[in-house]
Amino acid sequence: MAARLLPALRFVIKGSLAGAAVYVAYDQGLLGSGTQGAEALQKAQAALPPAIQEWTSYIGWELPATPKIDFSPSDFWNKGVQTVMSALSVAPTRACDYTVEGWKYVKDLVK
Repeated sequence: MAARLLPALRFVIKGSLAGAAVYVAYDQGLLGSGTQGAEALQKAQAALPPAIQEWTSYIGWELPATPKIDFSPSDFWNKGVQTVMSALSVAPTRACDYTVEGWKYVKDLVK
């Protein structure tokens, strides 16, 4: 009986943790627009250094100072999306070109 319940219980626990992770990401604005993601990053940058400092003092470790990151994630996100869409738009043409080159290569090998 316990052997049958253990996998089901494990599945329920893993599903609950995954659902909680998605909920927290949605609640913090990470699944929203680029500006919401940038705001979430700024909140994290403001909250993480004090939390890390508290834990390091609790454990007794000393870490170097955190570097200041000054960039807009939404700009990089938009650039990444544009790059991917550009690559996808030329993919059929490139595939056709590579196919023609491949056939030429095979024909040259057969001769």
